[in-house]
Amino acid sequence: MPHEPGQHSENCQEIFALLSEYLDAELPARTCEEIEAHLAGCPPCIQFLESLKRSIRLCRDYQSGESPAPLSPSARQELLAAYQKMLAARQG
Repeated sequence: MPHEPGQHSENCQEIFALLSEYLDAELPARTCEEIEAHLAGCPPCIQFLESLKRSIRLCRDYQSGESPAPLSPSARQELLAAYQKMLAARQG
């Protein structure tokens, strides 16, 4: 049965709850088949699955050891001036 935009069935909620395990291949084959059958006819669930895949990929690609580039001298001065202005406003 086609879905209207913004509408999800109870089955969609069940699918959403299983998608992480589905992507990690932690579900029985029969459950995977049921999910795939549901996905074949449910654009909102397909969109959610693709979003979840992108999120997982971003998390895996993230390098926690990366440091941001140092601030430019002008940016440092602007930040220091804003900080000093905030301190003065609190004291005055």
